[in-house]
Amino acid sequence: MMKHSYFLFILFFNLFSAQKLQVLDSENGSPIPNARIVLQDQIVYTNEDGFAPVDQSSAIFEISATGFQKLKIQQFRHSVKLKRIYKDIDEVKLIKVDLKEIFEDVQKNYKKRYYNEPSLYDIIYKEKRSDNNKLHFLVIAEAKLWSKTNFYDRNKSFDKNLQMQLNNVKYLKDLRSDSIFTEGLKRFSDEYMGNYFFNFELKRVLAHVKNKESKYSGWIIFEEGDEQFITFKIRSGVGIEMKGELRYNKADKVITYFEIHYLQDQYPMLKRTTGEGEEFDYQLGNAILVFDFYKNRGVYVPAMSRLEGNKYVAYYKGVKHERKISRELIYNTFKKSDDKGISPRVDFSKNIWDNVSVQENKNSAILLSAEEQDFINRKLPDFESK
Repeated sequence: MMKHSYFLFILFFNLFSAQKLQVLDSENGSPIPNARIVLQDQIVYTNEDGFAPVDQSSAIFEISATGFQKLKIQQFRHSVKLKRIYKDIDEVKLIKVDLKEIFEDVQKNYKKRYYNEPSLYDIIYKEKRSDNNKLHFLVIAEAKLWSKTNFYDRNKSFDKNLQMQLNNVKYLKDLRSDSIFTEGLKRFSDEYMGNYFFNFELKRVLAHVKNKESKYSGWIIFEEGDEQFITFKIRSGVGIEMKGELRYNKADKVITYFEIHYLQDQYPMLKRTTGEGEEFDYQLGNAILVFDFYKNRGVYVPAMSRLEGNKYVAYYKGVKHERKISRELIYNTFKKSDDKGISPRVDFSKNIWDNVSVQENKNSAILLSAEEQDFINRKLPDFESK
């Protein structure tokens, strides 16, 4: 009887301690995904359904989301509503800003304004791939990430910029898809590695802005303390259209949040060939990159980075395939490190998931969205499984 009571106590304790908080839009009650929650000792984000793993004992924490006003919470509650920055853009008094001046100043002083010493992070790594709106690949893993300078230098080898130690792979499911798209990169390219770093993206965007034929505009639509919420549009001289938004701390002169959309789905079809030499029609899609930073003990460090691709279309043997991909890193914790790096570490010359993970006993909670849970629970015949 004691054994059963002990088991029930453990079960009850686990259920009770695995609390979750939902962040909602105060106007319509819809869930807010990717809302950042700064707890006392870690960072968490809401999933697609607006839920985040926040313990009931948590108190005095801050919640923020793009397009919404920040909110400080004194005591845990299961549901939190955020107010929109504005209801109708036509009601906002727009203030023009010099986008080029901000980008050039941040790039020039990047190493002074963002933490530029060896650092170690506990992260949650999530990657998803869909074909025709059907999820066929999902991985969620706990890992450690080490960076020597938090700054990407393409003249250095990959492991001199960033090192990863794969810890607990919580979920990994890969199903066959009839898509002719490749399964994903087996090796880290320069761009693939660079997309982990904001300075890499900032340099790329600034190159478009500085093109002689480019047109761009930036507008302050809301101010909250020292932070300005800015929207922008860029039409590059090479024909690429971009739009996005950012939060800029005018006191520290730091971009604390950056989101950019590369609009490419209107480009004409291209011809490509499969590995077997078969030709098919291919159309570029849209790409989204997001970088989020927060101030930890007086220094700005990464909180999250996300890369998305959608509307990448191929027509193969009369069938349309539309691909979506996403890769997200949530930097749960930060601490200053040394320049020795971490060991063992991921070998970036092969697929990340071909590396052997280092098992760690962690108590971090990962909340799946309804779509992700359905995918994990989905049972398929053996011949469909990979």
